Amino acid sequence: MTAPVEITIYTTRTCPYCRRAKDLLQKKNLAYREISVDGDFEARAQMTARANGRTTVPQIFFGETHIGGCDDLYDLHYDGKLESALAEAARQAELENE
Repeated sequence: MTAPVEITIYTTRTCPYCRRAKDLLQKKNLAYREISVDGDFEARAQMTARANGRTTVPQIFFGETHIGGCDDLYDLHYDGKLESALAEAARQAELENE
């Protein structure tokens, strides 16, 4: 059985898209780790490196898999692919840990 994958979301306090993405994760009962990049240049640099140069927030990751931003998360949801993306990221994490 595949263990749940860690969801990480990089945010800022004033970002409405960050709130919207977190709202969806909460409605789906998905736990996530939030990393605020407000004034934290090191965290923002880490986010940008992980997100292949993207500097906007939110940036969302399922394990090490970069999902993208709020619109990308909602696209997965509306296309019925959110759960399969989580499962695939969990399988990838398991393979990397073997």
